[in-house]
Amino acid sequence: MRKLIIFNLIILFLVSCTEGSWKRTPGGVVIKLPDDADHDTRLLSVEVVNERIIHVKAYPENEMPETESLCVNGDTLTPYFTVTEKQGSLLIETSGIKATVSLTTGRIRFLDEQNRLILAEPEKGARSFKPVEAEGTSGYALRQVFESNDDEAIYGLGQHQSDEFNYKGLNETLYQYNSKVSVPFFVSTRNYGILWDNYSLTRFGDPRDYSQISLFRLFDEGGNEGGLTATYYSDRGMKDVIMKRTEAAVDYENLETIRNLPENFPTNSSSATWTGQIEAEETGPYQFRLYYAGYVKLYLNDSLVVPERWRTSWNPNSIKFFLDMEKGERCLVRLEWKPDGGASYIGFKVLSPLPAAEWDNISLSSEMGDCINYYVIHGNSIDEVISGYRTLTGKAPVMPKWALGYWQSRERYKSQKELLDVVREYRRRNIPLDNIVLDWSYWPVDSWGSHEFDPGFFPAPERMVDEVHMLKARIMISVWPKFYLNTDHFREFDSRGWMYRQAVKDSVRDWIGKGYIGSFYDAFSPGARELFWKQIHEHLYTKGFDAWWMDASEPDILSNASIQYRKKLMTPTALGPSERYFNAYALMNARTIYEGQRSADPDRRVFLLTRSGFAGLQRYSTATWSGDIAARWEDMK
Repeated sequence: MRKLIIFNLIILFLVSCTEGSWKRTPGGVVIKLPDDADHDTRLLSVEVVNERIIHVKAYPENEMPETESLCVNGDTLTPYFTVTEKQGSLLIETSGIKATVSLTTGRIRFLDEQNRLILAEPEKGARSFKPVEAEGTSGYALRQVFESNDDEAIYGLGQHQSDEFNYKGLNETLYQYNSKVSVPFFVSTRNYGILWDNYSLTRFGDPRDYSQISLFRLFDEGGNEGGLTATYYSDRGMKDVIMKRTEAAVDYENLETIRNLPENFPTNSSSATWTGQIEAEETGPYQFRLYYAGYVKLYLNDSLVVPERWRTSWNPNSIKFFLDMEKGERCLVRLEWKPDGGASYIGFKVLSPLPAAEWDNISLSSEMGDCINYYVIHGNSIDEVISGYRTLTGKAPVMPKWALGYWQSRERYKSQKELLDVVREYRRRNIPLDNIVLDWSYWPVDSWGSHEFDPGFFPAPERMVDEVHMLKARIMISVWPKFYLNTDHFREFDSRGWMYRQAVKDSVRDWIGKGYIGSFYDAFSPGARELFWKQIHEHLYTKGFDAWWMDASEPDILSNASIQYRKKLMTPTALGPSERYFNAYALMNARTIYEGQRSADPDRRVFLLTRSGFAGLQRYSTATWSGDIAARWEDMK
């Protein structure tokens, strides 16, 4: 008998060492995983949001941090659910979704009400945490992996310009930029969706950044190893050679790297080619990314892989493609570039093959966060999944009826007379018109952010608005979160610590007139948001403007700066370092206007248009436009 008791105690001890402990919470369970397990996770929270949504948080330490979401409303009601422990696992079950969690490894599998698998983490390597620090603030670089089914397609992630629609097996870097809107949410044709609640730069798919083409063995056009032959021409016809040199990288993608172009290379009338061969160091699918402004063409083995594409010089785009290569295989390369004047950009980079076991996985990795934090939404259709997303992030308020009509806009109307003449002409011709947009530069040239009108061109803005209304139309006005150093509004923000100071410190000048120094306000600060609306209300709303065109809301403090410098330009935020909050500025900026107008005029519907976005933007009665795309088929497509 004594031996049996000892044996049972040993078994109990072993079980306690190999299986985690757990406790039920009002909304779900919290699991403490064993410290010696082959995984990074120590705490796992699995909460039921409603009968079709489960919220998961994972953390590598023994006490879960408190997190407040910027994009999730948090006002949902927890439905009835059950928790059952069986054979080393927990089953959390509602009427519409189930989650099984291993108490040993923390592996989660999601099933529907018929016990059919929706989504599962892999047996190993589902999560990883790497300690990081930014501006004295600690956090983790995070990665979450799911197994993906061969028969599913994946859509979402916002708005990107690389001619990709189904992201199954593809890679996308989520950051905000003019014409690139990143939303960390996607849906699957297997009727589930994932909302990744993180605000830092995030990679869907391959967690690595693109490498220089020196990842390959490189050979110039003469067969010499070391790089491609870069030839720079003074003309568009590629005849008058300025310089030839060997280059092991084609990396002229931002304001810093374009300094490495030849000094005597005239980007308004020139061209360049990179020719030679690349040799693979391993077998598998390589993903290439061609980043360009101006005209580009790319040939591989004399086949036109990228037909001619064009983008305006100041707003580059990218195109991506895969190429299967064998180790030791060489491929002929010819890249042609005709810059479009000014500061033009080009880059040609590559990702080496992932291990075959990872090719079909779904991976989300973020530069900084407190913990892994995501929501799984299940439905009987994608419509039901989107309904769950709306439950989490907020319903779109009813927009004004006129917003559904025809809008008239151009790069800008330079005067009050020009704008009114356009509306009058629409009425004279009996062409329906619901809204006209007064875009930027209506202010005095040296007073961006003053919200004042240049009296030489807009002598009576109130009368302009009144006449638009008398002509049975509405008027939307462009408002930037940008303020020149000399304006009273800048000083109001700055005196309270609500202005990003790096652009001023570095004397960053914009492209207007002689170039003026300014910066953007900190939309993450509640006080700054109140002040921004107060200024808009006093100077614009009281004049009768109907809606808001929120430009440069990425925030675009300096176009074509590197990602690292962009982070430096928008930090610190009131919530913490920009490394952590890099992607959420447009959401907070939209919140400013929506809450401001609703507080000032609760009976009037709000409408905003913004150039950037994030999960939850719709709850602020906000739509997102394409950004400054080119008038080309590949962009319209």
